Amino acid sequence: MRLLPKAVTAAALLITLWSLPALAEEIIRVGVLKFGTVNWELTTIQRHGLDRKHGFTLEVLPLASDQATKVALQTGEVDMIVSDWLWVSRQRSEGRPYTFVPFSSSVGALMVPAGSDIHDLAGLKGKKIAVAGGPLDKSWLLLRGLTQRRHGFDPAEASEPVFGAPPLLAKKAEQGEVDAVLNYWHYSARLEAKGFRRIIGANDAAMEMGAKGPISAIGYVFDEPWAAGKTEAVRGFVAASREAKELLRGSDAEWEVLREMTGAKDDATLIALRDRFREGIPARPLSEEMADTAQVYSFLAELGGEKLVGESKTMAPGTFWPVLVNGF
Repeated sequence: MRLLPKAVTAAALLITLWSLPALAEEIIRVGVLKFGTVNWELTTIQRHGLDRKHGFTLEVLPLASDQATKVALQTGEVDMIVSDWLWVSRQRSEGRPYTFVPFSSSVGALMVPAGSDIHDLAGLKGKKIAVAGGPLDKSWLLLRGLTQRRHGFDPAEASEPVFGAPPLLAKKAEQGEVDAVLNYWHYSARLEAKGFRRIIGANDAAMEMGAKGPISAIGYVFDEPWAAGKTEAVRGFVAASREAKELLRGSDAEWEVLREMTGAKDDATLIALRDRFREGIPARPLSEEMADTAQVYSFLAELGGEKLVGESKTMAPGTFWPVLVNGF
């Protein structure tokens, strides 16, 4: 009889051990750019065990380009990638049921050297502007639209846009080879740390064009039928993402851990990256963000045309993950 409690305890321990893998039996594979800023959040999730806490195992697959991530998603090599709602809406309108969960509203900004004579969009006329992302980049389209509305000229015609890879354009800006640069948010933050001035951000432009608040530039993208088969795991992923963001929002120590990963060479750069990342953490009700995103989509569809959005002039239903929309 004395052995019974020990046997019961051992059996309970075995049951507990056997049940632990079940808490994280679902694997979610996320394909990301090798040096992309999304890695900061995913690393935080893994370091704190937030994936297992929320019932899944996170696997991160580094890839070489945005196109490589999209191919990996389309071929089933990964379950999720990070992209924007323009791409998701276009895919849905063409019959591929991808969907979107907001990740960040941090967006590109128009930056100029500290001593520049450019102080607003009117000052862009006749200037050489470096633009990351190409002629159909949504930040560039928003900047063009706002400049036309405010000042009556299109910088695509009245200025000299130069398109190229983000790091190359940042270097050109530092070397004084261009008058202004519209680059992705983290390159803009690095220039900010070096004394460059911020003229306007893409979200500021979106709000001047009618949005009531910041909208997410990028988000986690996945196949909706795939998510329907493992809804709880995907909910867990969203919860882990939110918890990681709160850690990065509230703890400077977390950023010290990430210092090497960010590539920050000095405190000013790390602080600029940290603060702009925090600024982009989604905080609005999803219904409001969706409404503003749909409005901005319609504006971009008009300006970018079929090359940007395909045949759909309005954002496709289901672009934002319906499970999230209907109440997480």
